[in-house]
Amino acid sequence: MSAEASVALPALLASEGCPSLVPTQNHRAGVTFDLKPLSPSSKYVKLNVGGSLHYTTVQTLTKHDTMLKAMFSGRMQVLTDSEGWILIDRSGKHFGTILNYLRDDSVSLPESQRELEEVLCEARYYLIQGLVESCQQAMQQKIEGFDPMCLIPMVTSPKEEQKIISSCAKPVVKLLHNRSNNKYSYTSNSDENLLKNIELFDKLALRFNGRVLFLKDVLGDEICCWSFYGQGRKIAELCCTSIVYATEKKQTKVEFPEARIFEETLNILIYETPRVPDKALLEATGGGGGAAHCTDDDDGRERRVRRIHVRRHMMHDDLPHGQQMVFKD
Repeated sequence: MSAEASVALPALLASEGCPSLVPTQNHRAGVTFDLKPLSPSSKYVKLNVGGSLHYTTVQTLTKHDTMLKAMFSGRMQVLTDSEGWILIDRSGKHFGTILNYLRDDSVSLPESQRELEEVLCEARYYLIQGLVESCQQAMQQKIEGFDPMCLIPMVTSPKEEQKIISSCAKPVVKLLHNRSNNKYSYTSNSDENLLKNIELFDKLALRFNGRVLFLKDVLGDEICCWSFYGQGRKIAELCCTSIVYATEKKQTKVEFPEARIFEETLNILIYETPRVPDKALLEATGGGGGAAHCTDDDDGRERRVRRIHVRRHMMHDDLPHGQQMVFKD
């Protein structure tokens, strides 16, 4: 910091009617000043906190016994830039929350656990004990109020399903399984694969409990179908049934595309918050390119759902044993 920047704050405060600053010692780079206690009636001061600009008064900053009071009552040196902004080398993301607490002795805390931890970190840095205790109390209430139960709603009607999905702020994963909805006999592995789909659904519901809403549907017109929703609209659909043309008759085969199901579940985590999804993240996870994922643009183009059908319409001997084809709409 240059001598000019160090002297700029005294000149600024003096011009606003604040008590003058007294030089205490000489250095080769310039003169260092100690601040005398500032009057509570001082005019607004300008703060640059990590690039976030704030206006407030000395009265607010010195209201509580904190690091900010030490900075603006003469116990610590403060630095300014060439335009008179007082510099604080700290993230300014939650500094507005800090100021509001200093003004009112209370403040609305964020709901997000992550942001609550960030506010707590800033409160500890500025030595604001009251805000520290408020954050710790809010975090404790979240822990005590957390319901460890994993509840999975069962869809009873299409109207109810639409209402749940449209009103839910979380991403939604729905598994439709209806074994009796079949015209033909099943292949030998179909029952096992259907159970594997159901088992994976239960495991994913436990793993992402609290982050994703999982729905079960046993009334639909598909045998086994996964649907993935974000921000109230369908993002992707994965149908796990295939038709096998045997020598004399058709058979229904249930597939278990485990890796694809897990991939689509991870994709919808992009929609975990109401913010607009990041395009780079969408592309990196396979949800942003071409016909696979489209959103409503200004020209009114319709959103498209990524549908993946694991279906085979071929003779039984057309492909080697175990090989399958995946068709994308």
